[in-house]
Amino acid sequence: MSQTAVAATSAAKAPKGKTKAKKRYLKAKKERRKKRKTLSKSGTAAGTKATSGKDQHSSDKSDSSESESESDDASEVEAEAVKSSPVKRTQTEEPRPKKRRKLDTPERDASLLAGTKQTVRVPSEPPIASRPRSPTPPVALPAFPQPRRPDAPSKTVLALQGLDKALIEAEVIDPATTLPLQASQDTQDERTGLSGKMCKRLSDLGIAELFAVQTAVVPLLLSSSRARSLYRPYDPPEDLCVSAPTGSGKTLAYVLPIVEVLSSRVVTRLRALVVLPTRDLVVQVRETFEAVAKGRGLKIGTATGQHSFAHEQAQLVAERHADLSGGSSKVDILICTPGRLIDHLNGTPNFSLQHLRFLVIDEADRLLAQSFQDWLAQVLAATRAPRPADDHRASETSSEASAQLEKRPHPDALAPALLHLLRDVPYVRTDYDEKKEPSCQKLLFSATLTRDPAKIAALGLRNPKYIVVQRKKEGVASKEEGVLDFVMEKFTMPATLTEHMLVCESSVKPLMLFYLVHMRGVTNALVFTKSAESTTRLVRLFEFFEAARLDASKESNRVVARAYSSDLAPAERKSILEQFKNQEINILVCSDLISRGIDISHVSHVVSYDVPVDFRKYVHRVGRTARAGRAGDAWTLVEEQEARYFKTMLKDADHLEKVKRLRVSDTDVASLKPAYEAALTRLKEVYARSG
Repeated sequence: MSQTAVAATSAAKAPKGKTKAKKRYLKAKKERRKKRKTLSKSGTAAGTKATSGKDQHSSDKSDSSESESESDDASEVEAEAVKSSPVKRTQTEEPRPKKRRKLDTPERDASLLAGTKQTVRVPSEPPIASRPRSPTPPVALPAFPQPRRPDAPSKTVLALQGLDKALIEAEVIDPATTLPLQASQDTQDERTGLSGKMCKRLSDLGIAELFAVQTAVVPLLLSSSRARSLYRPYDPPEDLCVSAPTGSGKTLAYVLPIVEVLSSRVVTRLRALVVLPTRDLVVQVRETFEAVAKGRGLKIGTATGQHSFAHEQAQLVAERHADLSGGSSKVDILICTPGRLIDHLNGTPNFSLQHLRFLVIDEADRLLAQSFQDWLAQVLAATRAPRPADDHRASETSSEASAQLEKRPHPDALAPALLHLLRDVPYVRTDYDEKKEPSCQKLLFSATLTRDPAKIAALGLRNPKYIVVQRKKEGVASKEEGVLDFVMEKFTMPATLTEHMLVCESSVKPLMLFYLVHMRGVTNALVFTKSAESTTRLVRLFEFFEAARLDASKESNRVVARAYSSDLAPAERKSILEQFKNQEINILVCSDLISRGIDISHVSHVVSYDVPVDFRKYVHRVGRTARAGRAGDAWTLVEEQEARYFKTMLKDADHLEKVKRLRVSDTDVASLKPAYEAALTRLKEVYARSG
């Protein structure tokens, strides 16, 4: 190699020095830095935070530009060195390429959608400041709370829905209310409206005061001379609905006004109709009417089906051969059952209800629940007057009208509301005719009066007034709250009644009854069963038990029990009831046949051998004792599987805490078990032979 080539190679390998331009640039840069330092030291108060930030930004920019120029110079030097070097760099010596930022541009989006791969290089310019983010737009729909089930209305609101307004505004009477009677025969009692003669008669019967229901009903029906009128076609009376506890004197509450009003009658007409559910109750109410109306000349009749139909027709109707529009009657007051009443309405000539002044429906809830050939609709139709139609004879000539007037009408007795039906007399309608209404006043009585709007509407009541006898609660602010217990069937019991319940197994329930009779002194008692068959079986078991007990103990005080059910003939039932009233029978085992209305004064105990199906039946059963202020006890034998149902029934009526729990141990009935087992054996033999 020549010397010239070696010199050239060494010159290429030697580093290249700074150019004059580079030196001038670096010198200027040093001067600028010195100048900035002096300015920052001698700065005034005008150099605020914003200005210093701005200067700092400019200095950073100049520094970046200087660094960029330095890097450019270095890159130029390296490029010249690479160009001048004949040796090529290997792949490992090359620097790793930097990742370049990809920008979201429309071209890139389009290339991605088209499935092409495109790389966008970032320019060497400084990044653009990001734009302020726009505020989030409001939500299109407002946010609503999660749906929830509305609160159910209270029992009070539900109980008052659909009821008659008159029922909500009922008059509530305290059961302890009484009113002493004046025994003067000359003057009328202004407080009650009863005449002196009636007060004297009540005094003779041993009645010295009126009970709560009587103090409310009697003055209302005898309040004025207008209320005592037999006919009120232009001012019809208002109807009355009464709910009062059993034994509170409901029968006397309507007997007294009826006797007082009808005592002024001159001609006998059927003016009072009393409808009752059972024959036994008919007999009892008739006895009350006869006792109170003694000496008044009123004629009282009954229709129960106990006698033949022809016999009852002869007792009720005076004229059966002539056709009389006004009817013909031998009685002023008729006491009947609904089935026999319909028979006479449809089959007895001249039996009419157009003169009715009082229509009494006693034990109304039971009667309204029974159909009996739709008896209520037929009775109400018989009391109403048919609408007077325009008489075609009114348009006839005067000569024809005078010829009609010359005819003598047949003697008849129509009620004022039905005078337009008088035969052979033309009815001429004028603009001055006043509307005539029937004078019948409906009186509904029950210890558990219905609140069914449909049944109340079927009665066609005229401006009804409700009277509820029950204890008033403390703190009651309105009439609606006062009558709420009545609406929700929380009936009032007699204040002198003591109630018990005895829970036992079904196999020992008869033994519990014998325990009550012999260990608790339960005599002069009514024992209620669920059916006539149960009544008969229990009485036979009772007889076998008494025979076995007397044989074992050699005693003679036998307890007499008899059955009283619908299987017996009417005459036999009447005889048994008389023996029980005379205390010849100690225990009367019966079904619910006499659980309503029957008043036997010496009944001191009531035993529900079978649990009543509802609270209404319970009220009527226990109401056979503790009547008219007398003390009484009610016992209920509850099987273990029935205990929950019975307690729930009492709890719903808000009556559970008033019934005491009686517990009987095995030692209490140990002395009665031998006789009980012997009685069961004999009963099993009797029924095996009969089968």
